[in-house]
Amino acid sequence: MQWTRDDYRVTTDVDAFDFGVVHRYLSEVAYWSPGIARAKVERAARHSLAFGLFKGERQIGYARMITDTATFAYLADVFVLPEHQGAGLGKWMIECVMAHPDLQGLRRMMLVTSDAHGLYAHFGFKAPAHPERIMERIARS
Repeated sequence: MQWTRDDYRVTTDVDAFDFGVVHRYLSEVAYWSPGIARAKVERAARHSLAFGLFKGERQIGYARMITDTATFAYLADVFVLPEHQGAGLGKWMIECVMAHPDLQGLRRMMLVTSDAHGLYAHFGFKAPAHPERIMERIARS
């Protein structure tokens, strides 16, 4: 799928992605994935519903939904390159993500963020009603 706005587009065509840009941001800038291997970034994108944000032919943003497309989705790895932030592009990219037909009618969507609660609240995300039910398992390095 593809959405366009002015000189920008959001696409789910993973073959169009610039994994050099995605990997560099996720491994060097993002607080949640320091040092992640490029092969792991590409594999994650290809096994998720991934979204690339482009200005012309240059990739400037990314997001992915890990989903079964029936009941559940987890939003991950969302970013817009720093030099393109502040123009509403992150909000527009999430609007595109939320509009994707495979994500309609799900029972639950989740995400984890340390600094973008306001952005995601606009799309109906909120703190879990029962945080005591949520568990996680973190792999040891």
